[in-house]
Order: sequence, then C-alpha cells, then structure tokens
Amino acid sequence: MHKKIADEDLLGEKFLSNISVDIVIFGFHNRQLKILLLRFKNTSLYALPGGFINEEEEDIEEAVERVLTERTGIKDIYLEQFGVFGSKKRAFGATHKHIHESAGKTTELNPWITQRFVTVGYYALVNLKETVPNPDDVSDFCGWIDINEIPTLAFDHKSIIEKALESLRMMLDLKLAVFNLMPESFTMNDLQSLYETILGKKLQRTNFQRKMLSLGILERLDKHWTGGAHKAAYLYRFDKNKYNEMQKEEMNTNKF
Repeated sequence: MHKKIADEDLLGEKFLSNISVDIVIFGFHNRQLKILLLRFKNTSLYALPGGFINEEEEDIEEAVERVLTERTGIKDIYLEQFGVFGSKKRAFGATHKHIHESAGKTTELNPWITQRFVTVGYYALVNLKETVPNPDDVSDFCGWIDINEIPTLAFDHKSIIEKALESLRMMLDLKLAVFNLMPESFTMNDLQSLYETILGKKLQRTNFQRKMLSLGILERLDKHWTGGAHKAAYLYRFDKNKYNEMQKEEMNTNKF
C-alpha cells in the first residue's frame, strides 16, 4: 500500500538525496497519442509527473507507482524504465524558486531541491478513460495533452519525452505493450491509428492487418462496431493469456 507523502516531507528529510523519478504517462484517445502533464500554479510552465524516493520506505519502482496512483487514480499500470538523465548541468534552482513563489509558498525554498539531481525515466501506458487526473500541491492543472501540441516544459522534460517516445517506438514489435493503451475492445482501424501516431507515419492497411492477425494474440469478437455510417467493422480484443504463453515459449527457446 502506497502512502501519500505530506508537504512537510518535501524538505528532503525523508528522501534519497540527488535522485528523482520522472514518468511519461502515455494515453490514447480519439486516435491521438496523449501525455499526462501538470501545469505549475500561476505559470505557463508544464512538467511531467515525478517525485522523490522515500529513503526508508520505498524502492524506486514503489516511488514511481505511488506517483502514478496519485496523479491518475489507478494502480497496476504497465511500466518501463527507459533512461537515466544525469547531465552535470542538471540543476534547476531558478526554476524551482519561480515555481515555489508562484504557488504562493511563504516558506523559504529549501536548498536541497536546488541541487543537481539524477532522474530515472519511466514511461507508463494506461487506458486513458480509466484515469482521474489529479494535480499536486504546486500545480493547478493535471490533464492529457496531444503529443503534437506539447506546451512549454520546465526542466529538461522535453528531452525526456523525446527519449520515452523513441523507446516506445523501439518496443512496439518487441513487447506489444501498446495494447495497454487500448480499451477492452477495438477495431483494426483503431489499432492502426495507434501505431501510426506513435510511429509518426502512415501504414498500409492490408499489410498492417495481416501482420497483427498473424501474431495470434487478437481475439475477434462476434459484436461489430456500430459507431459509423459505413459497413460495421469487427471488434477485437487483446488475448493476454495467449501473449503470456508466447512470451514463455520465446524465453524457453532462447535458453542455452
């Protein structure tokens, strides 16, 4: 069970020094890939959800899961670590001071947060419709932003997002994790739109459908999609059991 960390803990007394986590949370809605962002109070600056690691109570992934639950309202989220960001210039004292003052904080900004931090980057894949975005105490907005309409970002979060997207593209065929972005049932066109928006290019419909069906992990449902004027398309569902079996077989095959 994850315990929400109170404001007074932000003084750094309970956190690991000089290490943080930042999470690129991907969602998919209306055939658009989206990212969950926070906007700092009384500013035009946006940022990724993130936080620090409770020294005595949390592993790194436990801290990530806590932040995810606090920001999205859901648990058991698909996670991948994709990078570590530790530039020698990775200290943002002036930005933190601006955020602190804009949020109306009356206490002095603790120097702890202005130090150089190494951050561990994760991306998470969620069913957007299941989330309830929730801002933190220095933000007045937490919501979904189109990947192609990212506003001004604080810190080095632009490069973190770019790296996360690059990693997601590389993992498309390796892990098929993108099915975590889809609803319970979906059309082949929905799935193709997801791949196209992640890859940033158009795919040939017939080839895409043939490839997806050849994987053997899609279950075609009897029910048809009825949301349009054209011929009703088949609905599909991701078969997690078949996928897990395939993964086990692949692991056994690769053993020496």
